[in-house]
Amino acid sequence: MLRFAPSPTGDMHIGNLRAAIFNYIIAKQTNQPFLIRIEDTDTARNIEGKDKEILSLLNLFGLLWDKLVYQSHNFSHHQKIAQYLIAKDKAFYCYCTKEFLEQKREEAKAQKRAFRYDESWAEIHKDSNPKPVVRLRGAREEIGFVDEIKGEISFNPNEIDSFVILKDDGIPTYNFACAIDDMLYDISFIVRGEDHVSNTPRQILVRKYLDYTKDIGYAHLPIILGESGSKMSKRDNASSVSWLLEQGFLPQAIINYLIAMGNKTPTEIFKLQDAIEWFDIKHIAKSPVKFDIKKLRFINREHLKMLNESELALLLNTKDASVGGLAKLYLQEASTLNEIRDKIDSIFAPKDIYALYEEQDFSEPCEILYKAFVALMAEHSPALREYGALKTELMTRTGLKGKNFFKPLRILLTGTSHGLELNDLYPFLQLFLTDIVRLKS
Repeated sequence: MLRFAPSPTGDMHIGNLRAAIFNYIIAKQTNQPFLIRIEDTDTARNIEGKDKEILSLLNLFGLLWDKLVYQSHNFSHHQKIAQYLIAKDKAFYCYCTKEFLEQKREEAKAQKRAFRYDESWAEIHKDSNPKPVVRLRGAREEIGFVDEIKGEISFNPNEIDSFVILKDDGIPTYNFACAIDDMLYDISFIVRGEDHVSNTPRQILVRKYLDYTKDIGYAHLPIILGESGSKMSKRDNASSVSWLLEQGFLPQAIINYLIAMGNKTPTEIFKLQDAIEWFDIKHIAKSPVKFDIKKLRFINREHLKMLNESELALLLNTKDASVGGLAKLYLQEASTLNEIRDKIDSIFAPKDIYALYEEQDFSEPCEILYKAFVALMAEHSPALREYGALKTELMTRTGLKGKNFFKPLRILLTGTSHGLELNDLYPFLQLFLTDIVRLKS
């Protein structure tokens, strides 16, 4: 079984989504179930409703799961296993106060050495601290594993000291709950971010002490860098999956981009189903990858081009395929749904002819042209059916020509003084002239 294990403590990061995509693909490739495990052990940081938001996003991206579990539902199971480990002398109660441990950390820092927990401290405060934690005994030998991206990784025993598996309120820690649940649900392979590399030997140690012999495969994804070259943080808007969607990027384009990042793909533009045919986790680059919004914009435009007029219209909240046809024309200069919406909204909004366009005042020729246009519509003139005939008729009636004709005509039809050729736009615009040729009061 493959799993994606998000925490409901904040917005979904693109790095999390990338891990979810890869786990999903490998599950499909190997014909194994795909599990979503909501890791809600950090009760203080859990945000109400974030789990539903995560599930909604996964659904939107087509990452449909076979099983959904909440880690908190297994708390009693985790606690029983902790007691079993205590009975086997693989874990023990630690009565150290937080103040004592902080003092030891400061001493280590002052001496410029790594802080390591000493098991001899365990009962120092037994008489004064009624709420002990439970710690797993530290590693006694080297722990190593093969990472499908990074290769062989090993940790010396002194790098894995005795760590907390149950907090003083009985709630399991992340590493303990994670290790137990990966056993419980028979997880075979894990794709996650490289910030988890140091967690992996601790989780292996938990299973080792429980005599769990199944080998779990690992692939730790390199971090995603922001455009500045530093690690992408929550302050980077583009790090948020919700923000990218709000900007008008398509789910299928985001998937395409995240799979292609630091990867060798047979084609530049593809869909999730295509990737299932050829994806290989071993081809992911070991080094960090920089997030390139320009590249995402290019991929998004290509996916928008793949939609037909009706599909594009629905994404713009209309069932009129003609609007979808108009939107497809604007893909010459727009890359996201938001940019297309701005173009379409500008066309259908009442026109402000008294505004300055390119720092020029076209209000007078706009007024003249508007009156002639309204007259043609009132007459149901045949000239309205074709751009060439319309242009000739309006020029004849108004006496306008050159820039004083074409700029005002474009303003009345599109709300801007420059853009795509009116000759290309007009076959779609002429279907909505009464909605388009209106002035702002």
